[in-house]
Amino acid sequence: MKSLARGHLKAGLDSVRGAKLRSFWTMLGVIIGVTSVITVVAIGVGIKQQISGQLHHFGKDIITVRPVQINAADESGLGSVSGLNISAPLTSKDITTVSHVKGVAASAPLTVISGSVHADNGVYKGGFVIGTTSDLPSLLNQSLAYGDFWSNEDSGSNVAVLGQHAADKMFNSDVPLGYSFTFHGQQFIVRGIFNQFSSAPLSQQVDFNNAIFIPNQVAETLSNNTAPTYAILARPSQQSQAHKVAGAIKRELGKAHGDAGSAEVLTGSQNIASSDSILNLLTRLIAGIAAISLLVGGIGIMNVMLVSVAERTHEIGIRKAVGATNHQILSQFMIEASVLSLSGGLIGVVLAFLIDIGIRVSTNLQPVISWQIVALAGGVSLFAGVLFGTIPAVKAARKDPIEALRSE
Repeated sequence: MKSLARGHLKAGLDSVRGAKLRSFWTMLGVIIGVTSVITVVAIGVGIKQQISGQLHHFGKDIITVRPVQINAADESGLGSVSGLNISAPLTSKDITTVSHVKGVAASAPLTVISGSVHADNGVYKGGFVIGTTSDLPSLLNQSLAYGDFWSNEDSGSNVAVLGQHAADKMFNSDVPLGYSFTFHGQQFIVRGIFNQFSSAPLSQQVDFNNAIFIPNQVAETLSNNTAPTYAILARPSQQSQAHKVAGAIKRELGKAHGDAGSAEVLTGSQNIASSDSILNLLTRLIAGIAAISLLVGGIGIMNVMLVSVAERTHEIGIRKAVGATNHQILSQFMIEASVLSLSGGLIGVVLAFLIDIGIRVSTNLQPVISWQIVALAGGVSLFAGVLFGTIPAVKAARKDPIEALRSE
């Protein structure tokens, strides 16, 4: 029995090797499908982990306050940060309200100031100026590579702290401490340089590596209190009280605006959940499209196997004439279909790993390929081959040996 099974397997493999070009085109749909499914899911999982890691780095207990009314636009200072225009931005009154809520240990606004920054290398493009307070480093859990952040006593001074990319692009110096730049006609002194911020693609967080941070009091003065505050960060005095404090902030802002829905208040876990829901939806959509490739690949296997049955009708007749049973003929063609689909699946897995390496090297994406998705994609490809190979195999097994021998 084992020798018979080995004979069927050998016959199936010989048939696939005998028509290499046809076999490759048959497998192509499966290869594309498996590669697409694994790559798309891996990118989705990787982005989720990057965003989750970034938010956890900022602190699980961090509370984010942001305006509810957000419209797509690209004609504002805020648009340069997030591609969004806030029609009802937070105000200086909101900043004070949040800082005075019971249970808030620290808070810092993120206020975007429009205008040109002139430094040693000319006008700084691709960055932005953010007004904030001395609590920002502790809220972001971010240290400085050089220098220090300003204190409350310096909140009215023209001092600045730069992100790593901003420092590199603005000055011809590795450590531009004490250097100056001009903004809104005033001179600012660089007091510190942040360490590299971790950044995640598709994250709602701004890439602070390109930012210039100045005291919020100075930012309000320069903009005549018109600069939009797109977020306020806060941290409770006790981590376990994060949800309670967030609720208190929302109530106080509601009272201040006369509308409980004037601002969105999110804890760290809610930020992660919000990002996860969007990414899960996007991943499922693209993975569904990629899965169609597997369906197309399975149909391709069926079509080629049907052609193969028609071409090998005489061979089938000879095998039946010398004693081959319907089950043996069925087994041979089912093995051929399985070999094609499984081979396509394996090639697809290898290509997915190569694409993963290429993405990691050439972008800031960090795809994560799990054994579960590899097993699922491989299993689906094998199932597709068996499923769509059944019809041609049954057709071959049911051929009448006399009629088959007459064919040429």
